[in-house]
Order: sequence, then structure tokens, then C-alpha cells
Amino acid sequence: MSKIHATAIVSPGAELADDVEVGPYSIIEDDVTIDSGSRVASNILLAAGARLGKNVAVHHGAVIGTVPQDLKFGGEKTTAEIGDNTVVREYATVNRGTDYHFKTVIGANCLVMAYAHTAHDCLIGDHVIMANSVNLAGHIEIGDYAILGGMLPVHQFVKIGKHAMVGGGFRVQQDICPFSLAGGYPLKIIGLNSIGLKRRGFQPDAIKALEKTFKLLFFSKLNTTQAVTRINDELEITPEVRDVLEFIEKSERGLVK
Repeated sequence: MSKIHATAIVSPGAELADDVEVGPYSIIEDDVTIDSGSRVASNILLAAGARLGKNVAVHHGAVIGTVPQDLKFGGEKTTAEIGDNTVVREYATVNRGTDYHFKTVIGANCLVMAYAHTAHDCLIGDHVIMANSVNLAGHIEIGDYAILGGMLPVHQFVKIGKHAMVGGGFRVQQDICPFSLAGGYPLKIIGLNSIGLKRRGFQPDAIKALEKTFKLLFFSKLNTTQAVTRINDELEITPEVRDVLEFIEKSERGLVK
């Protein structure tokens, strides 16, 4: 049976699983769905279009599903989706999509820390960590297991590859390669996210292949096109190296080097 506090306002048009908990003074609008095991704390707004999966925890003051901060938005029906087992901490905000993607998505098993903002049409993978006050502009894509440090602004349309780690307080204006460690002023690739990859069970051969790839791509005098040619000609194309090459091929803003 749902545990809805007497002061909460829940629209009859919202769909809540039987065991959902809703705390004091929270507002759940029409066209919201919340799956089983999820907990909505106090003073939260789940606006029309919010979609919460199973076992999602939303902490005090968070706002999910409000209209995009985009002057081109025409009122179209869109969603803001939060995946299973994701935690959204205090005062984080998530806008719903526009007709570009028709949705904003934060995947499963993510941690979105306090005051982080996810703008319209962002597509965030699974197991992503966004630290306090990360600010994502619209249309950003973030791969699985990426970690974003606190106070980090990310430019619209930027892509951050899977298993990448970006230090806090920097500014991300271009795409960040999968498996990389980024930091500094201006932002640059410091190296491979070796510790993170080892913790996640990547085999030594896979890490060694990525190290060779990164040496050509980021720590030689080659430009990106030349480095990609050398990688294809000289190195074993493991699945991880292929992920890097495919990311480069799809990059539209250019790479942080």
C-alpha cells in the first residue's frame, strides 16, 4: 500500500505503484508514473512527464520533469525519465525533453548529487555519477560508468564517453574520449582512467591496448586523423579500442586532446 503523507498533493492522473512512499509537502502532477519500491522525500516536485523506475530515491527539494529552458520549446508532450535504482539528491533538477529527442533520460544505478542540473534532451547512461552542482546544458550524452566531478559545467551537445572521469571545477567544451581521465586549465586528457578500469574488472590486455591507443591519440605529435590511421594500422583493435575509434568517428564538437 502506498505511503503518502497527508500534506502531499498527488494528482489523480498520476500512476504510483502500491508501495511507493511520498513525503510531506511533495507535489506529484498529472501524467507522472512511479514504479515499485521508489521513495519520494519531502518538498519534491514531480511535474507532468516525470517517469521514475523501480527503487528510485528522490531526496528533499528535487525537481523532475519541468519544462525545458529552451525558447524553441513549443509545449510538445515529452518526458524526463529516471532509471531503476538511481538516487537523486537534494535540490537536483531534471528538465524534460523537447522535440529533438522527446525525452531526457538518466539511466539505472546512477547517483545524481545535490544541486546538479540535467537540461532538456540529455541522455545519461547507467552507473553514472554526477557530483554536486554539475551543470549539463541541453543535448548532452554521457556513457555508462562516467564520473563527473563537482561544479562542472558541460557545453550543449557535448559527448562524454563511457568509463571517463572528469575532474571537478573544470569546463567541458568538447567531447571527452571513453576510458579517459580529464582535468586541467584548459581541460585536457591527462591519461587513461586506469584505476577505474581495474576496479571494474577490465583485463590487463585490454588496458594495455588502450594505453597504446592513448599514447598515439593524446601523447604524440600526431593530429587526430593521423593517430587514428596509425591505430588502425599498427594496433590490435580490441572491443575497447573499437569503442574509442567509433566515438571519434561520431564526434561533432571535436575531442578534448
